[in-house]
Amino acid sequence: MKIGFIGLGIMGKPMVKNLLKAGYEVFAYDVVTANLENVTTAGAKVAVSSKMVAECCRIIITMLPNSPHVKAAVCGKNGVLESAKRGTILIDMSSIAPLASQEIAKACAEKEVKMLDAPVSGGEPKAIDGTLSIMVGGDRTVFESVKELLLTMGASVVYCGGIGAGNTTKLANQVVVACNIAACAEAFTLAKKAGVDPQLVFEAIRGGLAGSTVMNAKVPMMIEGNYRSGFKVDLHIKDLNNALETGHGVGSPLPLTAQVMEMLQTLRADGYGQEDHSALSRYYAKVSGEKIGM
Repeated sequence: MKIGFIGLGIMGKPMVKNLLKAGYEVFAYDVVTANLENVTTAGAKVAVSSKMVAECCRIIITMLPNSPHVKAAVCGKNGVLESAKRGTILIDMSSIAPLASQEIAKACAEKEVKMLDAPVSGGEPKAIDGTLSIMVGGDRTVFESVKELLLTMGASVVYCGGIGAGNTTKLANQVVVACNIAACAEAFTLAKKAGVDPQLVFEAIRGGLAGSTVMNAKVPMMIEGNYRSGFKVDLHIKDLNNALETGHGVGSPLPLTAQVMEMLQTLRADGYGQEDHSALSRYYAKVSGEKIGM
């Protein structure tokens, strides 16, 4: 089966490679030549535009930074909808605003193209392993028709509701992750400031109620002073912007999210936007004068 794939960044490249390993024929496109070369070496075929991807494939995946990029790739000049055939399925795996997903889905419907929004969680390590968590919105019948395909990239594929539900679920995920990382940074800075070894605190509480996947993944990075990006501060700012916009639109206050957003904005202003979001510990080091680790 031929699969089109648009967007070959940190997440897109390993996702394409997992599709290739599963035996799919992949036609890939990205504006960055080096990204294309990376996946063509693994066996993907080159497309020169989003339009060409749609000419070659009846199932197309997009994995792009934000709403404007998806709109341009799908609805813009040389975009998917210029050449997509009736019955084509577009699976947008980007993390974008739910309203944007609904707008793009409406444009697709006018061309008789079916769309799912299917953002992911797990970052680069799980994209490489093919164990992403995938949250899907759209028509349930369309979802069932591509579920096996999605399982080549994820360990968990869950139907969440109509179009936009996938991205609403992802926003909820990003709120929980952001607040959890900030709480970890705050707590372990307290421990260090009080003279207790953060590593011992981590070992003591990780198995209790405070323990979490976030703590296990991010606190060791804080202790090591290792902020090599698995998920960039700048990308989390994008997601929280979408969460705040959505919250304002539906009348759901997000005071904790707004506070963590300001912390992330401080990190960006200090030049740490390309670091991992575990760099929230840098914010606490700045305001407390105490580093958790090295």
